[in-house]
Amino acid sequence: MSVLTGKTALVTGASRGIGRATAERLASRGALVAVHYGRNEAAAQEVVAGIREAGGQAFAVGAELGVPGDIDTLWASFDAQLGTYTDRAGLDILVNNAGITLRGHIEETTEEILDQQFAVNVRAPFFLVQHGLKRLQDGGRIINISSGATRIAYPEIIAYAMTKGALDTFTLALAKAVGSRGITVNSVAPGIIDTDINASWLRGNEEANQFAASLSAFNRVGAPEDVADVVAFLASDDARWITGQVIDATGGSQL
Repeated sequence: MSVLTGKTALVTGASRGIGRATAERLASRGALVAVHYGRNEAAAQEVVAGIREAGGQAFAVGAELGVPGDIDTLWASFDAQLGTYTDRAGLDILVNNAGITLRGHIEETTEEILDQQFAVNVRAPFFLVQHGLKRLQDGGRIINISSGATRIAYPEIIAYAMTKGALDTFTLALAKAVGSRGITVNSVAPGIIDTDINASWLRGNEEANQFAASLSAFNRVGAPEDVADVVAFLASDDARWITGQVIDATGGSQL
């Protein structure tokens, strides 16, 4: 039996990148996975189809985050579709992966840019959890995708780094708040990962690729699967005694 058989997971921003790899990994370990997407339904349905073709279970949940009514829309879609699985009730694993990166030094960061990133990267996870706690089973898992930018200074993404710092503080306080229910809460902090978000400057640019690789102790750029495996561990019973932590998944960047 797979380690997550009988569990239900929701992964936000799961139509690509780290979210997609995480959804696929959790499904491969037996979980029924709700694949959330903001706008690209076709990409999310592709992930769902791939999971099903591999023998897993998944369904897509659409809701643009960072806009009015986002959380109600997401949970309504989740509840309606989960209700078709008569053997499932509630949620066991919540992965807050969805996020946006709007680059800019402090001089270039407008109020709109700052507010938009906090709306998606901080406000949405906060209220997703707040509304989701009544659905989350005792002994459940909440995993927030943070960033190595909370440890390593990148002035060109200063507002983004602030949002991830807030998410880590949320992780710490929330872990204490829900610990009595046996729920663990942890952050995973990736470094530079070869995803669509970084494609514009990383892919097809050998100099940039070599620089990004040189930051890691392993001298390579991270892959989404490198992070997904850490999330899958935290989602398992093996991680039952770990909570309130930020797990560095930067590949030893700038040690």
